[in-house]
Amino acid sequence: MKRVYYYHQTTDDVVDSHNQNFSLPDDYEILANSRIAKIWSGLARYLAAGFGWIVFRLFDHVKVIGKEKLKQVDGGYFIYGNHTRPMGDVFTSLTIFPIKNFYAIANQANWGIPFIGKYLVRYGGLPVGKDVKQLIKLIETIQTVIKDKKGEILIYPEAHVWPYYTKIRTFDSTSMHFPVKLNAPSFVMTKTYHKRRLGRRPRCVIYIDGPFYPDRSLNRKEAQNKLHDVIWKTMNERAQLSDYEYYQYRKE
Repeated sequence: MKRVYYYHQTTDDVVDSHNQNFSLPDDYEILANSRIAKIWSGLARYLAAGFGWIVFRLFDHVKVIGKEKLKQVDGGYFIYGNHTRPMGDVFTSLTIFPIKNFYAIANQANWGIPFIGKYLVRYGGLPVGKDVKQLIKLIETIQTVIKDKKGEILIYPEAHVWPYYTKIRTFDSTSMHFPVKLNAPSFVMTKTYHKRRLGRRPRCVIYIDGPFYPDRSLNRKEAQNKLHDVIWKTMNERAQLSDYEYYQYRKE
């Protein structure tokens, strides 16, 4: 019998983290600056990537199509993905993109997860600000990662994880604020699910599409809307390739 998730709106959070109300202090250091912190950051990233290769890419048979498109960009970029694997989204991404300066924007509740919050999210996560001071710090950090470090930032515009969901939930064009503001390219990473020959758990195939660039001939709002429509269309077209529903989602 399939597991069933009930929801009222597609913006609902159907999965609670270990410490849903966890908050970071205002003086929290996002990027590793000290020598020791940088060493721990590198070690955590490589160990996490190794775990991702063994558990998800090999054991769980996750396949990636289109990774070669990333070579078209020389510099920092953003990645938009559908959020459907609570653990796999984190570790699999580290097997696809260069890990040295890879970051993901995440809710602060993720920092409250035992072990992962302290040793993985600590060095690869960019916490969503809960007040103006924290928001300013996030904006400055994103600019540093994209422009100075020439890194990659993963954004889940749907915000909340819906395990093995095979459709794309609605998201606002404000999710495209940073690529437009920084005139940076974006890629789309869409996870699709398919029936295995053996077992009930689905096989995951990930498609990489892009790069997509902001239209500089438009004003900020128009450029965000145009980029949103392109990314939305791309994710939806790829999501339609899913042919197996592992969990059911029912609207109440």
